[in-house]
Amino acid sequence: MKKLIVLAIAFLTAGIASAQNYMVVNTETIFKSIEEYNAAVEEIDAAAKQYQQNIDNAYAELEEMYQTYMSVKSSLSSTARQQQEETILGNEQKIQEYQQDVFGENGKMAQMQTEKLEPYQKKVMETISQYAADNGFGLVLDISTNPMVVYYSPEVDMTDKIIELLK
Repeated sequence: MKKLIVLAIAFLTAGIASAQNYMVVNTETIFKSIEEYNAAVEEIDAAAKQYQQNIDNAYAELEEMYQTYMSVKSSLSSTARQQQEETILGNEQKIQEYQQDVFGENGKMAQMQTEKLEPYQKKVMETISQYAADNGFGLVLDISTNPMVVYYSPEVDMTDKIIELLK
């Protein structure tokens, strides 16, 4: 009976010890600490703003073209009306295609983000993984992306150590 109790206590202790084998990081804080990453984000934001301005300007021109057409529509022949309507619809389609080329899933902005940010993201993830492996952590939680973490002890937050390793 004593052996059974000792064995049960040993299993419980091992279970509790292994449950403590985790670390917490805040990748948002880590990325904010990397100046080159922040410069790349600013560059991407500026490009997105410029592309969006181009799209907004094109839609404003399209709206003006449409308003002009509506004001003279009654005085146009059916052939002229059809031609202007096709021109307006064609221009709208061109704007939508441009918008998709820029902001679509495989658009210029997605490519730019991959090109500019992926090297930093990869380096951060590799550093976190290496730190966890070197220090015997079996689980890494990112508190910046997990809204379900209700509590964690500051002793398991290794964000500052990861930032130090990246410098």
